[in-house]
Amino acid sequence: MASSTNQIFISVLFLFLFVLKTSASLENHSSTDGLLPFSAKHVTIVNKLVSHAMLILHCRNKGDDLGVIRLNWKDSFDFRFRVNLRKTTTYTCSFEWPNSTTTFDIFRADRDDNPKGVSGVCQECIWYITEAGPCRIRRDGGLPQCFPWAS
Repeated sequence: MASSTNQIFISVLFLFLFVLKTSASLENHSSTDGLLPFSAKHVTIVNKLVSHAMLILHCRNKGDDLGVIRLNWKDSFDFRFRVNLRKTTTYTCSFEWPNSTTTFDIFRADRDDNPKGVSGVCQECIWYITEAGPCRIRRDGGLPQCFPWAS
């Protein structure tokens, strides 16, 4: 009985590793974005405040605190991660500049890793932060998608 259980475990482990390897080797092809588990993401945040003020941001998810970052005008901050198996990965950032403090989910798997979603899938998620709200920039040169501030 133990031998049978071990064989099943080993088979499942090899299948998992195969899917993970396939996901990693295909991650440069946008047709697989949002479809495979553990998809790689690269988020970039750019200070585009019209006032040219310093932007202070603090991003985190349930298990990862990226710390407090200070960005001068036009400077950027980036981080990388993989979407979790359940596709519930969310990174929330607080943003502060003179006379303003607000928050926004800079990455939400249901919005940014969903081929059927309004926003589509981004492998490189580039965000311009303005006083009016955050805008996700499209790599293909299309119109940016802007959002209102959450708070």
